[in-house]
Amino acid sequence: MATFVVFSSFIVYATWRAFADKDYFTEPYLSPFYSPCLTDSCKAAADFGTPFGGFPLSAALIILVFPLSFRLTCYYYRKSYYRAFWLSPPACAVAEPHAKYTGETRLPLILNNIHRYAWYAAMVIGVILTYDVVLAFGPAEGESDGIHMGLGTLVLLANVVLIWLYTLSCHSCRHAVGGRLRHFSKHPVRYWMWTQVSKLNAHHAKFAWYSLFSVALADLYVMLVANGTIEDLRFF
Repeated sequence: MATFVVFSSFIVYATWRAFADKDYFTEPYLSPFYSPCLTDSCKAAADFGTPFGGFPLSAALIILVFPLSFRLTCYYYRKSYYRAFWLSPPACAVAEPHAKYTGETRLPLILNNIHRYAWYAAMVIGVILTYDVVLAFGPAEGESDGIHMGLGTLVLLANVVLIWLYTLSCHSCRHAVGGRLRHFSKHPVRYWMWTQVSKLNAHHAKFAWYSLFSVALADLYVMLVANGTIEDLRFF
């Protein structure tokens, strides 16, 4: 029930924010839901240009498909929402209510097999969000040049750290780093990387939850500052 409520709440919030198409940028902060911003509606935050020009819908709809695909096909999230939404099964050693089970061999669940490719896209998104954090250390409107830091900087920084922990602890990352090696002794660097990713992988479920909350809170903070509900606390 807790998983069902939290996931449902996130889906409702993310859907609302994705279609809102406003209050996602306040210099120097850009919401992770809209990064990178690639349409004419967000030229002030379009650090990578506007290749989608006059896209008629929300700019977030161009981007969210990639992190959404990564999370929907994630092994941990599959277990969670299969149980919470479909009772398939509701828990270990509990019988399924379904009379027939076809696994992930038919639509739509067969699409979960794109997870490794979604991971590559998630890596790119992680790099872009890291770049946004670098920009968040810049001056806001009305401030002088130089390095600055506000509460929003720390919020975005915490989010990107959790996003990277979730992405790098992914099972697909573990396999890509060293899963295909036949002889670890012949590849000491990749073996070391594999052992580090394996340590992260043991906590993948926690990072999945933490990053889910952090990305929503980061967007919420940027929205509240952008619409004037709160003021960003600037430290220096």
